[in-house]
Amino acid sequence: MNIFITYGGLISPLGNNVNDNFKNMLEGKSGISVTKNTGFNNEDLPLGKINNIKGENRFDKLLSKLCDKLVLDFNKSIFKDKKTLFIVSSTKGNLDDLPNDTFSSTRRILKEKLNVKNEIIIISNACISGVIAVNTAADYIKYNKYNNVVVIGIDALSNFITYGFQSLFALSNEASKPFDKERKGISIGEAAGCLILSKKELNNIFSVIYVGGSSSNDANHISGPSRTGEGLYRSINKTFNRANINEKEIDFISAHGTGTIYNDEMESIAFNRLKISNIPMHSLKGYFGHTLGAAGVIELITCIKMMEKQTLLKSLGFEEQGTSMKLNITKKNYKSRLSKILKTASGFGGGNASLILKLKE
Repeated sequence: MNIFITYGGLISPLGNNVNDNFKNMLEGKSGISVTKNTGFNNEDLPLGKINNIKGENRFDKLLSKLCDKLVLDFNKSIFKDKKTLFIVSSTKGNLDDLPNDTFSSTRRILKEKLNVKNEIIIISNACISGVIAVNTAADYIKYNKYNNVVVIGIDALSNFITYGFQSLFALSNEASKPFDKERKGISIGEAAGCLILSKKELNNIFSVIYVGGSSSNDANHISGPSRTGEGLYRSINKTFNRANINEKEIDFISAHGTGTIYNDEMESIAFNRLKISNIPMHSLKGYFGHTLGAAGVIELITCIKMMEKQTLLKSLGFEEQGTSMKLNITKKNYKSRLSKILKTASGFGGGNASLILKLKE
């Protein structure tokens, strides 16, 4: 059985819909800009902030905005269908609701805006949440639990998140440069995106086929990746086996690429061990910043758009190789046959996840 996957919506500092985001990415624009008077000492930090969302409850406002877009673009019957499941990928939810349940407003907004009938599943597994959510959605369809699964990836900026990454000395003082020799760390961002997985193609909407995916935990450290890339290595190996695909069939890799010294190095080692480091690849963190629980979803949206346009996007910020194992990082946009794409993600707690998308035959 084929599982079709398409993009629903995308809101980021680069635009309020998928097409505007992709257009700006093709033009080499970054959504990362300097935010003044933030962080521990009211510094000026480069963040991927959506400037037209003001005040408190940024998370709720961002989610509401995405829901309004979905209502305009899709037949509302799909959202209230009892055979449609909603999965939300997020690391924190609405932190303004603390000490209460930070996902209570998420459930309320989805039920009010989209008339959701089923219980909403929350997946919060650090920065692999988005890829895990899509893999979980595919399993629900594969085993005939639901006909459609709507996956929403969302996280919003807050002092809590900024302070946390500052305490780890992981924030860069300039826009993130994944895999580059001069990379200095992460640029945190915020975004909301939606993917729809279905047994049947949605009318008049470009879709690709979800082939398979997996996850693995290297249990190395609460915030540090395995020095051998073991967790990512195992996850990608399992994904190849489940998808019954040889690594030589992959046309492109959309890597996690946070821009930190250790993450990018770990990925280069894992890709080298798998003998896929020669395949063209990029990181999208230079465009959006690291959007945490939203990252996997919005980066998969971009992958689907690349497959639709048969165009590779460059890895923004990359100029010179900065990892011990050589990688084939894209330095410019160019047209290329994109039949199969591998998407990877890594996160705190040793989590690693991957999946493969392919064009319809």
